[in-house]
Amino acid sequence: MISNGLGKFINKRVVLLQGPVGPFFRRLAKDLTWAGAQVCKINFNGGDWLFFPDHSTPFRGKPEEWPAFFEKFVLEKQIDTVLLFGDCRTIHIQARAIAERLGLEVGVFEEGYVRPDYITLERSGVNAHSSLPKEPLLYLNGPEPSVPEAKPIGCPFRITAIWAMIYYAASHALHFAFRHYKHHRPLNIWEGLYWLRGFWRRRVYKYKQRHVEPTLSGPLSGKYFLVPLQVPTDFQVIVHSAYPSLNVFISEVLKSFASHADKESTLVFKHHPLDRGYHDHSGLIGKLARELGLTGRVLYIHDQSLPLLLEHARGVVVINSTVGFSAIHHGCPVKACGLAFYDMLGLTFQGTLEDFWTEAQSQKPNPDLYRKFRAHVIQRTQLNGNFYKPLEIPGMNAGLVWAAPAPEVTSSAQPAPSATPENKFGKLQGTR
Repeated sequence: MISNGLGKFINKRVVLLQGPVGPFFRRLAKDLTWAGAQVCKINFNGGDWLFFPDHSTPFRGKPEEWPAFFEKFVLEKQIDTVLLFGDCRTIHIQARAIAERLGLEVGVFEEGYVRPDYITLERSGVNAHSSLPKEPLLYLNGPEPSVPEAKPIGCPFRITAIWAMIYYAASHALHFAFRHYKHHRPLNIWEGLYWLRGFWRRRVYKYKQRHVEPTLSGPLSGKYFLVPLQVPTDFQVIVHSAYPSLNVFISEVLKSFASHADKESTLVFKHHPLDRGYHDHSGLIGKLARELGLTGRVLYIHDQSLPLLLEHARGVVVINSTVGFSAIHHGCPVKACGLAFYDMLGLTFQGTLEDFWTEAQSQKPNPDLYRKFRAHVIQRTQLNGNFYKPLEIPGMNAGLVWAAPAPEVTSSAQPAPSATPENKFGKLQGTR
């Protein structure tokens, strides 16, 4: 999907469905239009409309009316490429099925597999739906792709929070215009308060847990297992795992650790930063720790340095978080309890969770396999950039570093780089 850079989209007729919160899809549309594509957008709620108001089509129908609406739309507009963010939302599942039946190409954006400096763009599906092969020998015996050094993103959390609050506020305020829309998570004005509570909690945790990092990198170095928690509403948990809830996963890990880990080891749960304002698992973790006789051997932490934690951990247990891939990067043994794109022999522990506590250190990731696999992942699925904080790249709106140079726009049928892009779906004011 990304091998030819923006040249992939020359003369394509592209429809954008739902994107990340914020103006990313609007910026991307300008780049695609400049490259020679004709781009249109379908909006599903007030947040979608706010960030892409011009030359877009609203869908205001009932959920059961969406498949017929989408099929009619792509046929009438002669669409050949569908781009969307996340492949597990109901509207996207249905759109993908229709697009594949009609022979349209589907590109799925997702948060980066390699973080923090990349985003993901794959054909057809992402995460457990990824088309990346899982045969270790394919990578070990094949050539290693050359990967250019990524431009650093920095921390996008603050701007992400701002875009999210604006998106939710607009969706709430304009609900009357999209009254049948059902979001995949709560969608109301109170979402902004959760983000504000997250900011406040971050400061509190930073003070209360100021001694955690020195402890984990000192006396407990090599003696603890890290469990990075995921957002409970994440499709990675809901769709790509057998766990009905995050609480079930927490309970299973605690019970397994109590029964099978040696008495000198410690279990460390790390809260997901994007879930900070929503949930607090201290009650459940504390209650189960007491019932299982683990008092003093379980920690629940929040905003410590992840690279430092991975460097000193004895092993990492995840459902399918990309933190597992980061742990492999640090040479730390990983047990994936759900479906993960990186879960394969040579990278992750293939035994049971019960055995992981005592056998983890004997089955560390193969560094050669990891290096080659990572290079293939970046070459085939990753774009250097960020959805919420674009890189400063002259002439580029979305702030992405594509795999190949953007096409030279010299034909009289296409605008010069300095001209305002035109397409048959309407004007998109560019900055080139």
